[in-house]
This record gives sequence, C-alpha cells and structure tokens, in this order.
Amino acid sequence: MKEEKKRFLLRLDPRLYRVLEKWAQDELRSVNAQIEYLLKEAAKKAGRWKDADGGETGGEP
Repeated sequence: MKEEKKRFLLRLDPRLYRVLEKWAQDELRSVNAQIEYLLKEAAKKAGRWKDADGGETGGEP
C-alpha cells in the first residue's frame, strides 16, 4: 500500500525560490519534486533516511 504524501505550507525567501525554480527546470522536475529530491538526498547523507527494510541508505557509516 502506497503512503499518501504529506501536505504542508512552506514559506521560502523569494530569491531561494527563484534558484530552486531554475534548478528544477534544469533537471526537468517541478519545484516541489526538486525540494523533495534535495531533502531526501540530505537525509540520506546524514544517515537519517531508512529504506523499506528499516536499514539506512547512504550516508556516513
């Protein structure tokens, strides 16, 4: 069963939004998908993202 995505309001500095918007266009993503991608990558790098089996994916050992 696929979990429904959580919705919430996010306030951003307009300059940061413009940067994200351009970055997302460069990678053929929506701004929302780009933010989600960047946050997931940061969580993996920090060792906080768990895979489906509960193990860590990516990050420092």
